Amino acid sequence: MIHIGNYIEDFINWLTRHFAPLFDMIKVVVESVVNSVEWILMSPPFFVVILLIAFLAWKRTGLGVTILTLAGLTLIWAMGYWEQTMATLALILSSAFMALILGIPLGIWAAKKPLAKKIIRPILDFMQTMPAFVYLIPAVLFFGLGKVPGAFATIIFAMPPAVRLTTLRISQVPEDIVEATRSFGASPRQLLFKVELPLALPTILAGVNQTIMMALSMVVISAMIAAGGLGETVLKGITQLKIGLGFEGGISVVILAIILDRITQSFGTTRKRALNS
Repeated sequence: MIHIGNYIEDFINWLTRHFAPLFDMIKVVVESVVNSVEWILMSPPFFVVILLIAFLAWKRTGLGVTILTLAGLTLIWAMGYWEQTMATLALILSSAFMALILGIPLGIWAAKKPLAKKIIRPILDFMQTMPAFVYLIPAVLFFGLGKVPGAFATIIFAMPPAVRLTTLRISQVPEDIVEATRSFGASPRQLLFKVELPLALPTILAGVNQTIMMALSMVVISAMIAAGGLGETVLKGITQLKIGLGFEGGISVVILAIILDRITQSFGTTRKRALNS
């Protein structure tokens, strides 16, 4: 019998032995980003944060989502889960930001280089079909327990949509537009930043939306490795068979998910209307 898991375990152990300083550096950077975002969200009074998010919802989506935002976030505060919600939001935003920082350039590279696309595509297939819980194992081995392994697992899990949608849309930029731009003497850099990326932006923003939604689902699962937040509340409800506690944590996650989805969707919709007009 062939036990592939033994080889993978040996490889992970080899990485942890020989690249410990690199993982320590990554841990410091990721932890600093997560803690900074969490500090920004938790420093103001809760009603200030609610009003700011509601204002953003009003500017981007309209009255309906604004009312939902005000009512939903107020309910979360009233149930006593404000700090957990902000911790979850901080982990989502920081993880999604880092996933996009890595994913969008990879998507551009794959769109420009056919060989890179052939290499990256099966890796993305593997990343998207692997059960989410499996990502927690190497994350714990590399970084221990806490927010950093949760963020690391979330980054890996949430990155594929950003890469795929960026590659797809840049590859679909009309060839006549590309040739016309080149005929006017545009450099590859000018072609990318002044033509291809603006045309691809609505689809890239859709990738941002999907990345944030996937980050939310993974952040909840990351409570199993002590990442904290609302996932910890849901996990306690499951392990302690407290239906009410689990339901309250779940409702808080749903409210946060709807708010993030509606707001991030609005950016892509607005951009698409601007391009079509």
